[in-house]
Amino acid sequence: MPTKLSTTIKQITTAVSNPVNSAFINDFYQYMKANGASERHQNNNLKAIIALAKFIGPDITFYDLKRREDIITFLNTKMKNQEQDPDKKWITTWNHYLVHIKHFFRWLYNYKSLEEIGVGESNDDQPVLSSDWETP
Repeated sequence: MPTKLSTTIKQITTAVSNPVNSAFINDFYQYMKANGASERHQNNNLKAIIALAKFIGPDITFYDLKRREDIITFLNTKMKNQEQDPDKKWITTWNHYLVHIKHFFRWLYNYKSLEEIGVGESNDDQPVLSSDWETP
């Protein structure tokens, strides 16, 4: 049975033990809501990011993830061997997580980091379009 968006939102504070990461995830959720993302899209993004936050633990923030290998280590936990998944359906799951994590980190890089270092500012009246983002 699929998880409802309201249940996923509650997990932001209960399942994510790092308060900085929890705040980032909540801000990302607010950003998606402001941009009119569907509930399904919001839910899928949040579930993937919460899973990553739980994986990295309470001592590492999303800003600390600088290397590609940091993310790939998490993604590789979704892999299954030939006996568990002879049709290799795990590849779809791996790619699903990758797409949502990339979206989050593009938002973090383009939207959140500029605001926090004082170069840019948050403008809730005019959401930043993801087509205008740079890929880090």
